[in-house]
Amino acid sequence: MAKYLLLKHYRGAPAAVNDVPMEQWTPEEVSAHVRYMREFAARLEATGEFVDGQALAPEGTFVRYDGEGRPPVTDGPFAETKDLIAGWMVIDVDSYERAVELAGELSAAPGAGGKPIHEWLELRPFYAAPPTITE
Repeated sequence: MAKYLLLKHYRGAPAAVNDVPMEQWTPEEVSAHVRYMREFAARLEATGEFVDGQALAPEGTFVRYDGEGRPPVTDGPFAETKDLIAGWMVIDVDSYERAVELAGELSAAPGAGGKPIHEWLELRPFYAAPPTITE
């Protein structure tokens, strides 16, 4: 088994997928989307392929070490950016091909009008072994 991170990206228009911003979806469309995501995760949980997942709020903060002892903090990322990470899911599957299959299925979650949103998913494998630390 190999673990993969699926990063859910919304690209293009601000916080939009399939050319319709999520804030313009009807409550029923939002509910259908959330239900699809939950059912997808539940199905993978039943097969032992689901590890964890979470949606992310559009607002955030950037932090980095500044060498002065107090890290600077700036606003961002913003929902208006060209590429926003909207959430993530960790899966544990038998092959890369299975990971691609599941990513494609997740990309088809329903959006406005019940149509698949075709969102971008970044598929990233976990290291098979932790990096070696030498002193």
